Amino acid sequence: MIRRTSLIALLVFIGSAYSWACTNFLVTKGASTDGSTMITYAADSHTLFGELYYFPAADHPEGATRNIYEWDTGKFLGVIPEVEHTYSVVGNMNEFQVAIGETTYGGREELHHQSDAIMDYGSLMYVALQRSKSAREAIKVMTELVDQFGYYSSGESFSISDPNEVWIMEMIGKGEGEKGAVWVARRIPDGYISGHANQARITSFPLNDTQNCMYSKDVISFAREKGWFDGKNKDFSFSDVYAPVDFGGARFCEARVWAGFNQVTSGMDKYTDYAKGIVEHDTIANYASNRLPLWIKPDEKLSVKDVMEMMRDHFEGTELDMTQDIGAGPYKLPYRWRGLTWEVDSVEYCNERAVSTQQTGFSFVSQSRSWLPNPIGGILWFGVDDTYSTCYAPMYCGITKTPECFAVGNGDLLTYSETSAFWVFNTVSNFTYLRYDSMIEHVRERQSEIEGKFIAYTPAIDKAAKLLHETEGAEKARAFLTEYSINEANNMTDEWRELYHYLLVKYIDGNIKKEKNGKFETNEHGLPAFPDQPGYPEWWYKAITKSTGDHFKVIGGAGH
Repeated sequence: MIRRTSLIALLVFIGSAYSWACTNFLVTKGASTDGSTMITYAADSHTLFGELYYFPAADHPEGATRNIYEWDTGKFLGVIPEVEHTYSVVGNMNEFQVAIGETTYGGREELHHQSDAIMDYGSLMYVALQRSKSAREAIKVMTELVDQFGYYSSGESFSISDPNEVWIMEMIGKGEGEKGAVWVARRIPDGYISGHANQARITSFPLNDTQNCMYSKDVISFAREKGWFDGKNKDFSFSDVYAPVDFGGARFCEARVWAGFNQVTSGMDKYTDYAKGIVEHDTIANYASNRLPLWIKPDEKLSVKDVMEMMRDHFEGTELDMTQDIGAGPYKLPYRWRGLTWEVDSVEYCNERAVSTQQTGFSFVSQSRSWLPNPIGGILWFGVDDTYSTCYAPMYCGITKTPECFAVGNGDLLTYSETSAFWVFNTVSNFTYLRYDSMIEHVRERQSEIEGKFIAYTPAIDKAAKLLHETEGAEKARAFLTEYSINEANNMTDEWRELYHYLLVKYIDGNIKKEKNGKFETNEHGLPAFPDQPGYPEWWYKAITKSTGDHFKVIGGAGH
């Protein structure tokens, strides 16, 4: 039985589930192979169900209002006026190819609460998507809303893109006694990429470059009033004043940005110590002096597949590689069950926090393309569960309905559904955790085939939709894209279910069944051939004997 939930209840639940646990990368037109802009987003939480929600475009009568509920708790915060017309939104992308992602960084605790504030960070994103035709307009909508109605959340980083520009905006409230927020927004230079992951990243910024930098008029003076800054304006650092980086901010958060940068840019090894949580400070303002740059230029331009792979990282090939320490177990599992920190003999230790993590509810790569009509140009490449073992399906921003596999109410975190992509993908990923190094190869191969097919089909789908758009109108094009997106996502989910059936047959009970010419082998009598039984690697046996001594030692020979 499928349990249905209201859209408001869904949004409340999603919001409470994934704050403090997200990763974003931002790619400009000049840094992509085809001239598209891209942002990424992973919504990571142990209580988040992955599904794709949809807001249709709508007209509203004069005097209409909109209720605002806190994204994290569902608490009713207040009412704001509604605009005359709101735009359609698929996930985190609207019909004009504007996309928004976020990560929460917290910042100074005294700024977390503001009495009578109405706008929290989640509401800012989705209201802005329904009211904005460009990234700059989204920034204007969001900042005017907090000025007028107050800012209810703690510190937040936003990724905001349209077909031509990509911006990072960082915001933190003013705390009690003063309405609104202080903020800075910077346009990522063309040809460069950026990223953020639960740590404020904007430091100093140009004060007289309105084309590339916007900020609240009191972003510096407010810090002076509070006694947090007394230097020259040009030396002011947003992050170092409002959200200084510490061990956790570097090791658990900035390390993810470093890992993504490291995949596409040489020379990132000089920031390894910083990624490990070793934060150095200057002697003048006590600002962090060895932190990552806000943006970098990739060695080569990035395709949408490259950007998907940036979201699939466990620090492989670095000092933080999660497949290499003993915590990975005998099968190199790059995940650690929580908590993130742990204690032995009163000494605190930590697990790594990678971009790819087991508790992801959903993630996406948005792609905005200026040379196509808006309903066709925007693609939200959407996936559920762990980014390393998901598939990103193309959801065009002009679609008017979501696929059954991603539909709101098709199962939930406590209700299994055979047709829910979230449950199907979790079934596969959780099974691979049992013998990860062997099974993940099948997953990655199938993932590559499916995503490769989607990417290869895209030019033809674009061309057909554009022809329909020109000859029969936008609605015909949107209907075509809706049918395509729905069919491909549902078919992908069916194929992934078949992958689980294959893995279950091949790897059941710790055995590995033999295959020949793409089929499971049988003996001359038609029965299953005796399976391989590879056991554990030698180093694992040595680790066992080192910790147990003679407990498992065979004495006098073993007869079985």
